[in-house]
Amino acid sequence: MSTVTLLLATAVSAQSSVASLNKDIRNDRKEESEIKKEKRMERREIRKLEGREVSYQAKQAFYTDFGNVPAGRWMRTGNFDEVLFTKDGHLMKAYYDYDANLVGTTSRKIFADIPMNAQRFIDKNYKGYSKEKVVLFDDNEPNETDMILYGEQFDDADNYFIELKKDNKAIVLQVNTSGQVSFFKQLKQ
Repeated sequence: MSTVTLLLATAVSAQSSVASLNKDIRNDRKEESEIKKEKRMERREIRKLEGREVSYQAKQAFYTDFGNVPAGRWMRTGNFDEVLFTKDGHLMKAYYDYDANLVGTTSRKIFADIPMNAQRFIDKNYKGYSKEKVVLFDDNEPNETDMILYGEQFDDADNYFIELKKDNKAIVLQVNTSGQVSFFKQLKQ
């Protein structure tokens, strides 16, 4: 009888420990989620660049980031210093933020370059649309500055952007590297 009582007491104690542990895990996940949300809100504000001239620091950072690659055309937009260049035979564009840190690069791709599950999803759900331009945004992970493409800000992560057209309608889909597809923007014709 005492053995049964001891086993029951141990089982009850273990169940309460598991319940307590599960509660702690849920609280930790909630706290982690809130911290990530706060970080995102802190970095949402992309600082506008002042003046019309590309910064000297951005030009120097370019050569540090890409080596002795000839820079093509530099330009300053509202939020980034941008440079077109060719690396390994591929035309690319690099984006530098207010602090002359590399945000990421874009390069042209083809539809076959996106993950296969995304290709199937797009073919199934966007029948009749022609596949136009495909752009890969390659994020510079150490820099937490968000990116702006097609006039829309998005979280800094590697993504493909696919322009689709049908009749008088043009849209952009966003595809992450796992192949998840989401609507990004309706383009004006």
